[in-house]
Amino acid sequence: MGSGTGARSRWAWLRAAAGVAVLGLLLWQVGAGPVLAGLRLIDGPALAAALGIGVLTTVCCAWRWWLVAGGLGVGLPMPAAVAHTYRAVFLNATLPGGVLGDVHRAVRHGRDVGDVGRGIRAVVWERTAGQVVQALVAVVLLLALPSPVQRFLPVVTVLVVSVVLGLALLARLLPRRGPSRWARAVRATVADVRAGLLGRRVWLGVLVASVVAVAGHLATFLVAARTAGADAPLTRLLPLTLLALLAMGLPLNVAGFGPREGVAAWAFAAAGLTAAQGVATAMVYGALVLVASLPGAAVLLVRRIGSPPDGRGGAVGG
Repeated sequence: MGSGTGARSRWAWLRAAAGVAVLGLLLWQVGAGPVLAGLRLIDGPALAAALGIGVLTTVCCAWRWWLVAGGLGVGLPMPAAVAHTYRAVFLNATLPGGVLGDVHRAVRHGRDVGDVGRGIRAVVWERTAGQVVQALVAVVLLLALPSPVQRFLPVVTVLVVSVVLGLALLARLLPRRGPSRWARAVRATVADVRAGLLGRRVWLGVLVASVVAVAGHLATFLVAARTAGADAPLTRLLPLTLLALLAMGLPLNVAGFGPREGVAAWAFAAAGLTAAQGVATAMVYGALVLVASLPGAAVLLVRRIGSPPDGRGGAVGG
């Protein structure tokens, strides 16, 4: 137990250090001037837009979680899902790694319903569904609009499809009967996907919520680009911001900062803009996301004040 915990702690510090190193290298290359100039341009309308879009995307993510958790038999009230998702967004935006808020809501919800494993799986499948839909939206938009990676997309698409088909074939070949660990894992995965993602009353809502959430994140990135001074047409900016958004899925970051800025710098430069403008856009996006997550700080504060003396906090429905 101790060695495993130590390894996870070292990996967390390594990821944070990698994110800091990427940011440091970028700032050394482009200078802090463009970044500070972009941050100084953040005004009231940009903050209002970020907060408004943040409400939409957070509610969509909470709805997706509510659907998946209900399908897995560990449902929670929608208001509680929204509150916990806001808290997770705030923790993701302020803590290293970018996922600690989701880990917290998964474990907390699992404890509240008396099934930590299923609570964790609900969040894992909810996040996975969001990432899959984001990848599909990315493929469609990057194929439709000119981007620095457009010529590589057919090869990437073939590789991704091959991997998916290979995993599906492997899942069919693995034993589904018997007491072995693989058999139990396959059975649990198939049951989770059927109930939590592909259920008759689940899959459409998960798809709609995911598409709207991706659209909201892209809209926030475009607001950041305009705020940072990027005046290129939206059809030119959209693929660039999408690539930066995809980079946020990489685990080597500090509260989302790191790979996002690196990919934005490369994408903007490759598209004929400047690396400095890409870094400034990504940094402004990070600032807008932090502002949009502030209702989660209020949720965290209210929950802490309302916690009983032993510090465990109330039930999920509270």
